[in-house]
Amino acid sequence: MYKGFSPTGGLTNQYILMKNVFIAIILSLVSILSASSVRADYGQYGQYDGGASSYSIIVDKMVMTGNQTKGGQAVYVDNLSPSDPRFAPGAQVTFQVKVKNTSDITLSNIQIKDILPNWVDAVEGPGEYDANTRTISWTYPELKSGEGKLEKIVVQIKPQDQLPADQGLMCMNNKVTAKTDNVYDEDTSQFCLEKQVTMTTKGGQPVTTTPDAGAPLLAFGALNMLGLGAGVWMKKKA
Repeated sequence: MYKGFSPTGGLTNQYILMKNVFIAIILSLVSILSASSVRADYGQYGQYDGGASSYSIIVDKMVMTGNQTKGGQAVYVDNLSPSDPRFAPGAQVTFQVKVKNTSDITLSNIQIKDILPNWVDAVEGPGEYDANTRTISWTYPELKSGEGKLEKIVVQIKPQDQLPADQGLMCMNNKVTAKTDNVYDEDTSQFCLEKQVTMTTKGGQPVTTTPDAGAPLLAFGALNMLGLGAGVWMKKKA
């Protein structure tokens, strides 16, 4: 007797065949989509071709305290509060500016601006000083990834007779900015000065007073001896 396919058996085999074809199509589509995703991630030059570069820069402004370490190094801090040592009229104030490229690429044409507060004049530092805008400006052609620069800026507080007569304690902020086409950062450093205050009695007689005793003054001395008067800008030698 001829053993052929029964009608029921034929349908079963056809169903299995169609099921296998459908599964194969689904697997092919999944494989194609996965391959396209991998190619998009890798790009022309490999896995990292499409990744965005990181652009960042840090500028840090600090003020000298007048103290020294055991090794004789000057001590700088972010800010000097009214309870810290205060400067006298005519005193020098020294700042330190640190600029660092924290990107993963080289940055070009980094423009630095140090904006002086009122009641001080620039004495020494990098770049050029614009007395009208009270701004010291300089540029780094480039900074490689992780590279940093350090600059020193010296300013001189104006003499007693050019300061507000009715203010005995004055705190000021010195601001610095750093920018390129892609990044920007800024920082400030505070210092305070103490001076005598001239008041008038009921009888019209001037009376000079000094603010309440606090931290000692950081007195000024050597600058005038060296003939470096207020407003004389000394560009730092390269």
